[in-house]
Amino acid sequence: MRICVPRVAFAARLFVAIFAIGSLIVSASAETFPSRPITIVVPYPPGGGLDMTARVMAPHLSEILGQPVIVENSGGAAGSIGVGKVARANPDGYTLSIGITSTHVFNGAMYKLPYDLLNDFEPISLLSSTPQLIVARKSFPADDLKGFIAWLKANPDKAMQATAGVGSAGHIAGVFFQKQTSTSFRFIPYRGLGPAMQAMLSDQVDIMIDVPASSLPQLRAGKIKAFAVAGDKRLSAAPDVPTVDEAGLPGFYAPSWYGLWAPKGTPKDVIAKLNAAVVTTLANPDVVARFKDVGYDIYPRDQQTPEALHAFQKSEIDKWWPIIKAANIAPKE
Repeated sequence: MRICVPRVAFAARLFVAIFAIGSLIVSASAETFPSRPITIVVPYPPGGGLDMTARVMAPHLSEILGQPVIVENSGGAAGSIGVGKVARANPDGYTLSIGITSTHVFNGAMYKLPYDLLNDFEPISLLSSTPQLIVARKSFPADDLKGFIAWLKANPDKAMQATAGVGSAGHIAGVFFQKQTSTSFRFIPYRGLGPAMQAMLSDQVDIMIDVPASSLPQLRAGKIKAFAVAGDKRLSAAPDVPTVDEAGLPGFYAPSWYGLWAPKGTPKDVIAKLNAAVVTTLANPDVVARFKDVGYDIYPRDQQTPEALHAFQKSEIDKWWPIIKAANIAPKE
């Protein structure tokens, strides 16, 4: 009778050797990360606040990580195309998703996404937050928020609000603005805040509810007018613009926040390296000054963790999804 134990033992030893080699390869890969350029996917065209955030941070991240950090704009479908691209990317830390409230919270309540916003990504860090501004074309026939609301009531469905797409932060804020003020106007979706702002500058649309990074340069240049900050305090970057509480619409707060994610399955030590680079970048005086100049508040250090981003994103989903679904906000435009 033949004895097969040696073959079994050999097979077992071979399996252990292969497993050990694979572990060494993974370990070595993690230890040498990054060894090639990293891409941050902005899910909108150039020109908006999210694009600005990525481009301000990229050179500092590159210096810290020792590899080029490339910003790639991939707009369309309210940001879901760019986010989906990252969801499908190799989980190796070389393709990252920078996102905003709309792309990583609101979209999940309105679209049948080919990815799960919580379970198909590895959180890296919260970045910053900002209230939105209620702004209008320079020639709009109102000079303050009360006058703006009065004009809307006297001219139902005549005004047009440009948005970065159905379900964007500005669109959601516009819907609730209508509900709170008993006004009605039309929403005109664009592929991002950059194209939306260009439409307002050329008088194709009337109003926007927009992040300061997009609006402040135009406001400072005298090309648009601002009615109010949709928050409870004035922006140091625009101290002359009153809050909604001061301007006559108390409690109408419309904040936006930004975060950074990697594809699900990215090794934890790679996530840790990316997080450390982000934390260092957010503490850089040049980044702090640039963000302050456009009205952004950087999250405190204890909130710049993967765990904090995951918990905050989940709390935002739990808060906003029932509201959006109850309001029947859907991509009909």
